[in-house]
Amino acid sequence: MSVPTATGPACPGTSGPEFAGPEPTAQAGPASGLRAAIASGRFVVTAELGPPRDANADAITRKAGFLRGWVDAANVTDCQGAKVKMSSLAGSLLARAAGVEPVMQLTCRDRNRIGLQSDLLGAGALGIPNVLLLTGDHPRYGDHPDAKPVFDLDGVQLTWAARTLRDGTLMSGQRLEHPPGWLIGTVENPFAPPTSFRARRLAKKVAAGAEFVQTQYVFDVERFAVWMAEVCALGIPRRCAVIAGVGPIRSLRVLEMLTTGVPGIYVPDEIARRLRGVPADKVEAEGISLCVETIQQVAGIPGVRGVHVMAFGFERGVPDILERAGVGPRASMAGVPEGGGHAH
Repeated sequence: MSVPTATGPACPGTSGPEFAGPEPTAQAGPASGLRAAIASGRFVVTAELGPPRDANADAITRKAGFLRGWVDAANVTDCQGAKVKMSSLAGSLLARAAGVEPVMQLTCRDRNRIGLQSDLLGAGALGIPNVLLLTGDHPRYGDHPDAKPVFDLDGVQLTWAARTLRDGTLMSGQRLEHPPGWLIGTVENPFAPPTSFRARRLAKKVAAGAEFVQTQYVFDVERFAVWMAEVCALGIPRRCAVIAGVGPIRSLRVLEMLTTGVPGIYVPDEIARRLRGVPADKVEAEGISLCVETIQQVAGIPGVRGVHVMAFGFERGVPDILERAGVGPRASMAGVPEGGGHAH
């Protein structure tokens, strides 16, 4: 199967090139393969790489080995679900050492504006090429529910702060002699109520400085296409690469969790019926097939620039999903045996 490209029908309401790529920063920064992939116009692929709940560096190296050569970059999460994990900065350095370009996530939950700016500057100094900025889950949902939440900034404000840093100024107005130069990313959930507000909320993040966005899981492709039409009408894909979130539902327990326990995730009834309609030992295979089909479907939606594969604890399955969907391996890794070489 041929690899999808990002050169399909232009978004309604836009004119000229659908996406010209992120504007290069005037400051020298770490080379971002993800930036180059977006600017090239090809269909990009990112994935999730969760740090361990201990100090085991080999856990990152092992997961990176499954993703190397199959993704343009991998998100290193920041205490996802408000549960204590190895820091995203440390995990990003380990992922890079293992040959996978990192996207360092940073949440507003645990740090005030001093700590957030400090970590962003540190990421720039250490050569982290991409950052993904989000508000973060409340501590009540994690393993330390009595922890004090910070939320000095929200996701939009943090995006603006990052752009300000990259432009050479602290939030206080003080100038930076050596600004960072990473690519700035954000997140959005097309299915969270009020859905009529979600495209405009993304537009605010783009105005603040976001250059790529990864969405929440897409299980309802038709509803996602409606949201993308709204995104296109606002001209967002010409300024920000939209990367659709996908992932396999590998068990009925996970299906139940997604349908009842995770706000903002919408699983259509026909998807649930399809998974419940196969023998128990076939649910995982059916969920993987559904993920493959979703990737192929969203690749044809105007304005979509790639997919973000969220396969928590199943990194080993990502290459098979991408190959079956026709979006891997990455061009630079064609012909390289699994587990060998570097993505960039």
